[in-house]
Amino acid sequence: MSLASWFRWNEPPNRISQRSPSEMVVETLMMELSWQMKQAEKQQRERENQYRKMKTGVDYGWLVSYPKHSYDISPGERLQLEDMCTKIHPSYCGPVILRFRQVIAEYEPEAQEVSRLFRSVLQEAAEKIKEEEEAKKLARQWNTKNRTSLSLTTFKSRSRISPFISDIKTISEDVERGTQPNRRVWSMPEFRNTK
Repeated sequence: MSLASWFRWNEPPNRISQRSPSEMVVETLMMELSWQMKQAEKQQRERENQYRKMKTGVDYGWLVSYPKHSYDISPGERLQLEDMCTKIHPSYCGPVILRFRQVIAEYEPEAQEVSRLFRSVLQEAAEKIKEEEEAKKLARQWNTKNRTSLSLTTFKSRSRISPFISDIKTISEDVERGTQPNRRVWSMPEFRNTK
């Protein structure tokens, strides 16, 4: 374990909680990229050993010493990927990692290709997040528009019935005046014989 990672894991809890969710997402996704690159290198070495073994019939794998981690992305590419990671909402971090692992398992890439696949997964996730945000925005606009039009409709219909002064007598008006309300008389329409 390196000294830097020892300090990271032994940080006091208050320092860990000071990191923003966005920073934690970037760190988590970049750690996943680094791990997948190491795994791709390891698998690539195993494939090379298998090929040599098949070609020569002898396994010299125990003689070869490989560096622990030889391939790394350039600082510029790392910054670009970190910037892309900042666009990933914390709730999408897990699904992005799962999708990345699925793509890695599907393509079995070499170490140099891992960052390109990671970039494509991040772009796919960012587009999906953007589509969902636009759909939510449209839904909010639709709901607001419907509420507004409904309230205008009810206001207009009220204004037609009783603009501000009403000719329609109500029971409450009769009670206030102390008079008895008129009894309603139900009338039947006249049906005439049309013979």
